[in-house]
Amino acid sequence: MNSYSVKQKSITHYAWLSIAAAILTIALKLLAYLLTDSVGLLSDALESLINLAGAIMALAMLSIAIRPADADHAFGHTKAEYFSSGVEGILILVAAIFIGIASISRFLNPKPLDKVGIGLAVSVVASLINLGTSIVLKKAGKRFRSIALEADAKHLMTDVWTSAGVIIGVALVVLTGWLRLDAIVAFLVACNIVWTGFTIIQKSVSGLMDKVLTKEELKIIDSILEPYRETGIQFHAILTRQAGARQFVSFHVLVPGAWTVMQGHQLLEQIESDLRNVLPDIVVSTHLEPLEDPTSYDDISLDRK
Repeated sequence: MNSYSVKQKSITHYAWLSIAAAILTIALKLLAYLLTDSVGLLSDALESLINLAGAIMALAMLSIAIRPADADHAFGHTKAEYFSSGVEGILILVAAIFIGIASISRFLNPKPLDKVGIGLAVSVVASLINLGTSIVLKKAGKRFRSIALEADAKHLMTDVWTSAGVIIGVALVVLTGWLRLDAIVAFLVACNIVWTGFTIIQKSVSGLMDKVLTKEELKIIDSILEPYRETGIQFHAILTRQAGARQFVSFHVLVPGAWTVMQGHQLLEQIESDLRNVLPDIVVSTHLEPLEDPTSYDDISLDRK
């Protein structure tokens, strides 16, 4: 197994952490709901169920993403991560619908809350677990360039803010005696979840559509090529795309026609090595062309940098 596969395999450990945290927070939040009969806390518990489903989906897709390239998947399986984040986004929207329905029902038929103190204390503990897990997953997502872990971290952080809102709302119900406030908070939670689900789905679709690398990454590539340009070497038809944790770039390299095959080959090897030194997960494809041949410039319009 190569170093990339080993690194990717370690990502699944974080998915297991997310699953364990989801199970624990579900138990705590359901306990908080049963103690208080708060629809706001129920909405919080329902979102944690979605966290668990999303974490399980992330584990499944990450297990596929680490598979090496094969005859049927020459560029690997890294795009499987986009399915994970996409499904999690959809599940978030489904949860929002159920929470919205429950909040409207409770608004029309308000009920007094019970054992609020201990219920809120349990909910706070669950939120702290989610906060810690979200921070760990966010760092891991950036480190491994994993959209699945980033989506999971974003969802958990949304859950933390949701829980904070619910806790404040339930506390205000006790202080003001306005029972419908619990339902209003739950409805606001649903609206917030809808936005989170939409942004996650949007990012997943963008990845499946082979979006180009970020502006920062394109600047890095350009900085690597610039010293070669100063020696008279030219580049065009620069195409990039992101596929899960992997980056892909291809371009044409124009050199003097009098160069030997060995000279051209050594140049390409050096350029590719320079790029991999700064972007370790990048897959580089190059094509050698002579500077003096007019046909070498026919495909210059392919440059999408």
